[in-house]
Amino acid sequence: MDKKIGFLGCGNMSKAIIGGLVAGGKIPASHIWVYDHKPATNQAMSQQYGTQAAESAEQLAREVDILFGAVKPGVILKVLKDISGSLNSSTLVVSIAAGITLESLAGVLGHDRKIIRVMPNTPALVNEGMTSVTPNVLVEAEECDEIVSIFESFGKAAVVPEYLIHSVVGVSGSAPAYVFMFIEAMADAAVLGGMPRAQAYQFAAQAVKGSAQMVLESGKHPGELKDMVCSPGGTTIEAVRTLEERGFRSAVIEAMQKCMAKSESMSKK
Repeated sequence: MDKKIGFLGCGNMSKAIIGGLVAGGKIPASHIWVYDHKPATNQAMSQQYGTQAAESAEQLAREVDILFGAVKPGVILKVLKDISGSLNSSTLVVSIAAGITLESLAGVLGHDRKIIRVMPNTPALVNEGMTSVTPNVLVEAEECDEIVSIFESFGKAAVVPEYLIHSVVGVSGSAPAYVFMFIEAMADAAVLGGMPRAQAYQFAAQAVKGSAQMVLESGKHPGELKDMVCSPGGTTIEAVRTLEERGFRSAVIEAMQKCMAKSESMSKK
C-alpha cells in the first residue's frame, strides 16, 4: 500500500496498529504520520518506528490519504469537526471511538465523506486482536479491504454492518474482561489445590489460548470439542455438570445481553 496513513491520537491502540503495520511491512514507516497532543509521544514514535511527527492536527489532515481518529469518544466529534476543512476530499476517515455512529461522524465531517467505524479489542496489543470494520455506503470495496488488511496485521478482522456493533461490543470488545475473570477463577482453584500462583496462571491462560486455537483451526463445533474431552464417568464431565448446575452458560448470555444493552444506551447518534 503506497498511501499515507495518519493517526490522530496515539494511545495504546494506535501504537498497536502502527507496530503491526511496520512489522508486517504493509506500509513504509515514512508514510505513517502521527499527531498526539503530547509532543513527546510524537517524537518517541518517530524514534522507535521512523514515522513522521506532524506539528498539528491540521497538518496531519492535509498530508494523509487515510486518517485514523483515535482520540477519546468524548472529544472525537469536536476534534474531527475542527480539522474537517483541512482534509482532502478523497481522504478516508477511520474512527476507533466506541459508541460514535457513522451518522454522527458524517454530521461533523460531511455527508459526502467516506467513513469507516472500527472496533478493535485489547488483545491487539499482543497481535491477537479481533476487529470489526463498518463502512458507510460511500466506501468502495477495495478501500474497505485495505482497512481489513491493516487490522489483520495484528490479528483478525471482519466487515460487520452497523446494526451488529452492539453484538461486537459484547462478544469481542468487552469479552477479554470475562475471559480474564475465567482465567483468574481457574487459577484460584488451582492454588486452592496447592499449585503455586504464577504456575496456576500459566496453566489456566495456556488452556484458554489453546482451546480457542482449536475452535479457530479445527472447524469443529465447540460442543463437539467439549465432548471430546468428556470421558464417561470422568473428571471433566463432573466439572461440566457442576458448571451447568450453577448456570454457567446462562450467566454468560445474560451478562452479554446487559453489556449489549449498555452499549446501545451509550451510543451517540
